[in-house]
Amino acid sequence: MIGTGRNMEEMPVPAVDLEWCRDWFRRNRARSREWFDLLSDDAYRARPISLRHPIVFYEGHLPAFNVNTLVKLGLGRPGVDAALEALFARGIDPDEDEAAAAVAEWPSRPRVLAFADACDLLVEAAFGSEALLRDDRPVLRRGLALFTILEHEATHHETLLYMFHRLPAAAKKRPAGARPAVGGDPPPPRSVDVPAGAATLGADPGDLAFAWDNELPAHRVDVPAFAIDVYDVTNRDFLRFVEDGGYEDRGLWTAENWEWREREGIRHPSFWFRRDGRWYWRGLFDDVPLPPAWPVYVSHAEADAYARWRSARLPTEAEYHRAAFGAPGGGERAFPWGSDAPSARHGNFGLRHWDPVPVGSHPEGASAWGVHDLVGNGWEWTATVFAPFPGFEPIPSYPQYSADFFDGGHYVMKGASPATASELLRRSWRNWFRPRYPYPYATFRCVRS
Repeated sequence: MIGTGRNMEEMPVPAVDLEWCRDWFRRNRARSREWFDLLSDDAYRARPISLRHPIVFYEGHLPAFNVNTLVKLGLGRPGVDAALEALFARGIDPDEDEAAAAVAEWPSRPRVLAFADACDLLVEAAFGSEALLRDDRPVLRRGLALFTILEHEATHHETLLYMFHRLPAAAKKRPAGARPAVGGDPPPPRSVDVPAGAATLGADPGDLAFAWDNELPAHRVDVPAFAIDVYDVTNRDFLRFVEDGGYEDRGLWTAENWEWREREGIRHPSFWFRRDGRWYWRGLFDDVPLPPAWPVYVSHAEADAYARWRSARLPTEAEYHRAAFGAPGGGERAFPWGSDAPSARHGNFGLRHWDPVPVGSHPEGASAWGVHDLVGNGWEWTATVFAPFPGFEPIPSYPQYSADFFDGGHYVMKGASPATASELLRRSWRNWFRPRYPYPYATFRCVRS
């Protein structure tokens, strides 16, 4: 059940199903190996996003994090290779690349794979340990370290695709069935009024088997009435902004965003390119004529400029919650569509597709107000700066996970993208990125007060 602001004592704590967790761990590790196998040998050491590590780092980082967090920190046992566990310990923020530049030579892939196999064996052995769940150790209480490594790897599957997306097609092997569903024209844009009401942000620890520290605790906020777009802004919508000179209109951009646009020569979304006088979408495996009905993927800076062009704004985190989970009767839903577990009929998530699909393709996933695609098909940018909720406490299994990003320079994203694992879909989940980072699968919609 999703948090509603109630005390932990009022709710039974969900039990930890170790067999389910072991299955998820194995699926995570199999998917990681499968995805790295998609790359050519040359691409393995490429650095397609300059502010991230080379790809080789991440194949070592995932098993290293599992051992560092569960085996060493959690169980207090030795790892596999202290030098590699330190080398692959942690990724970096997109605004800092000193760590990536400091490594003179990365290990060969055979060495990384041997290290990963040894790490996996240690974690598998931990599943048979009676010490894996211990109430006397905060890092192990209620399976905290275990869920930390499971969700950490699942989130990295998505961020890996951000990097793979920037590689040329020749550097990747196309998986079976990886053909985009381009679709036709989008539905006409329209908005819906959402009346004033309360929204519950976050979750209470006793309501979920696991939540990251930035999701806790639950608290209710009053949300004034607003109107919100029924559909995400599409490529066709955004093309009008481009053709109307939106990227050249200084008045639509903040000073920092305009300076970035000028410095980087930004004139259109990073997922678009122009060839022979025609716009194309840069897909993961295919370049296709710009699909008009797909949600546009842009940075927060570009979304903000478009909203100003529309004489509108981006929704706050609370407005997103009200539009996604609120109901006319005053209650709140676990998901926009209700309480049913997420499935393929509710939205484009769970890594079923490599690309977006036309907006409005999953009417069964609409919210009580008739707003579509609030979970899936692209993260939803909000106007809310990423910050802790009142009562925030760092998570013992990964204390720097959120706290390092409470710097006033990141914005909250809600919902999910095509590459978001279904296991991560919960009302309290919060994602975040810097406003001028153009690589996430992030879209937006506009609101008016």
